Amino acid sequence: MSSFRAADTETPEPQRRPEPKPAAGTGLSRRSFVTAAALATAAPVAGATTASAHGSGRHGHPRPPAEPDFGPNVRIFGPDTPTADIQAALDAAALEQVPAEFGTGRYAFFFKPGTYDVDAQLGYYTSVAGLGLHPDDVTINGAVRVEGQDQPGGGDSALTNFWRSAENLAVVPTGGVNWWAVSQAAPLRRVHIRGQLFLFPRKGGYSSGGYIADSVVDEQALNASQQQWLTRDSTVGSWSNGVWNQVFAGVEGAPAQSFPSPPYTTLPTSPLSREKPFLYVDGHGGYRVFLPALRHDGVGTTWKGGATPGSSVPIDRFFVAKPGDSVRTINKALSQGKHLLLTPGIYKLTDTIKVKWAGTVVLGLGYATLTPVHGTVPLTVDDSRGVRIAGLLFDAGPVNSRVLLEIGGRRGGRTDPRDPASVQDVFFRIGGAGAGKATTALIVNSDNVLLDHIWAWRADHGAGVGWTVNTSETGVVVNGDNVLATGLFVEHFQKYNVIWNGDKGRTIMFQNELPYDPPNQAAYRHHGVNGYAAYKVADSVKHHEGWGLGSYCFFNVDPTIHNAHGFEAPVRPGVKFHDLLTVSLNGDGVIDHVINDFGDAAQGTATVPVNVVSYPEG
Repeated sequence: MSSFRAADTETPEPQRRPEPKPAAGTGLSRRSFVTAAALATAAPVAGATTASAHGSGRHGHPRPPAEPDFGPNVRIFGPDTPTADIQAALDAAALEQVPAEFGTGRYAFFFKPGTYDVDAQLGYYTSVAGLGLHPDDVTINGAVRVEGQDQPGGGDSALTNFWRSAENLAVVPTGGVNWWAVSQAAPLRRVHIRGQLFLFPRKGGYSSGGYIADSVVDEQALNASQQQWLTRDSTVGSWSNGVWNQVFAGVEGAPAQSFPSPPYTTLPTSPLSREKPFLYVDGHGGYRVFLPALRHDGVGTTWKGGATPGSSVPIDRFFVAKPGDSVRTINKALSQGKHLLLTPGIYKLTDTIKVKWAGTVVLGLGYATLTPVHGTVPLTVDDSRGVRIAGLLFDAGPVNSRVLLEIGGRRGGRTDPRDPASVQDVFFRIGGAGAGKATTALIVNSDNVLLDHIWAWRADHGAGVGWTVNTSETGVVVNGDNVLATGLFVEHFQKYNVIWNGDKGRTIMFQNELPYDPPNQAAYRHHGVNGYAAYKVADSVKHHEGWGLGSYCFFNVDPTIHNAHGFEAPVRPGVKFHDLLTVSLNGDGVIDHVINDFGDAAQGTATVPVNVVSYPEG
C-alpha cells in the first residue's frame, strides 16, 4: 500500500497563536478558538507540507527538512537503516528495560514507512511506533511482543508487565502469532496484526487487564488469562476466552453480549471517541502530529476507509521539551501558542506546567514522566476546549501534591461538546519507584471530557510502599458533566478510588483493586460504614451509566477486613449499571455487596466473582 495515501485528504490545523496582549488591567486575552466542526469543514490541502516551506536545492528540488532533535532516547529507523543495527538497538533496550520495573530508562523507537525484518521485544517504559499516516505504511515482519516474566519455581506471569506500548504499525508475526502479555498501562493502538494475537504469557501464567483501540487482528485474538480487558473501535477475526469480564465497544467480530457466561460485555458502538494524536512523516520528509477527528457511534477502525479523518500540525508548532528544560521555559512556549511534545525521560518539576489555551496538544513520547518536587501540581489545564493530553506518566514525589493532573479550574471553565478535551494513555503512580504522596491523582472539573485509557495506581509493591508511606486518598474525581471514560483502571487508593460528582457521566470498562494494606478495620471505615466503595456516584447525580465494571479485594495485611460495597450510587431511573462484578482474591477479605446493598458477598478462597447483570433492575 502507498506510504502516504492520506496526504491529499488530511486538513492542516488552522492558525494558532495568542491574540495580542490587552492593555494593562484588562486581564489576559484568549486565543481564538476553532471547533472540531469547523475543522471538519475546512478545505483540504494537497500534502501535509509544501516544498516552498523547506527552500530549494541547487537544482530547484525541495530541500529535505532537518530531522528534529528528539533527544538521545528516541531512535528513528528508515528502510535504509541496516537491519542488524535496528535489531541491536532493540535488543539493547530490551536487555536494559525488561527487568527495570522502577528504572529510570525511557525509550521510543520509530519506524519510517517501509518494511522491516526485526523482533522487537518491549520492556518497561518502551514504545514502538510507525511514522506513516496509515498503520500498514510500516510493516514489521517478525514480532512486536511482550513476554511473561519467569517466576520462581517455573512458569511465568504478566501481572506486573506495565508501561509499554505499540502504535501505528502492522505486524506479520513469525509463526503466525504475536504475543502481547501485559497488564495495565500497555496499550495497542492503531495496530494491524496480520495473524493471531495472544494476550497471555507463553507458559500460561496470569495477566490482569489491558486495552486495544483502533486496531485490526486478522485472525483470532486469544484472551486466556486476562481478567478484564477493553477493546474498542476495532476489528477482530474472532475472540476467544475471558476470565471475569471482557468489554467490547464498536468492535467488528466481537462476541455477542453474554455476561456473565461467557463473560462478554458488548456494546454495538463506541458512543463517542477520538483517537490519540500520533507523530508521522509527511511526503516531503517533514514531521507532523496528526489529530484524529471526533467520532460518534464508531464501529471498526478510523482507518478502514484508507484515511483517518482529522487535521495535522507541523512539528515546528510544538515546543520539543527535554528533561533538562525548566518549567519556566516550557510555560513560556505554551503561553506563546506552542503545543508541547515531551521527549522520553524524567522531568523533575519545581512548578506547574500550565496549559492555558484551547486546542493545545501535550504529547509524551516513550513514557515521559512528570515528577513533582516539593509537592507542586505537575500539570493543569485552564481552557479545556479541544485540549489533548496524551502519553504521560505522572509519578508522585515524596512531598504531598494536592493533585497530579487537573483538567479545568475549580469552576470548570469553558467547554464545548463539539470539541471535548481528551486525556489518553495517561498514567499515575504513587509510590513504587520511591515514596510518593498525592491527595488525588486526577481531577476533572471541566464538562465534556474524554478519559480514554487511564491507570491511576497507588503502588502495592516496590520501594516507598506502606499505609502511612505512599498515601493517597482518591484516584479519580470527576466534577464535570458529560464526561465519558473508556478504559478506567484505578487501584489501591485509601478512600474512594473513584468519586463521580458530575451529571451524565458514563464509564465503559472499569477495573479496580481495593488497597491491600489497611492495617485493620478501624483504619478502613468511615461514618460507621466498613471500607470505601471502589466507585462512588454522588447522591446529587441524576444520570449516570456504566458497563463492565469490576472491583477486587485482597486485604493481605488483615484478611478479616470487610468492605461494605463495591459500588455506591443513588437509586433513581437515570442511574444505570450493566455487568458488574466483585471478587475476593484468595479469600483475603470480604466485599459484602456488589452495589449499594444489592448482590451477595464476595468471599472465600475459591476466588469466584459475584455478578450483577443490571442495576437497579437486578
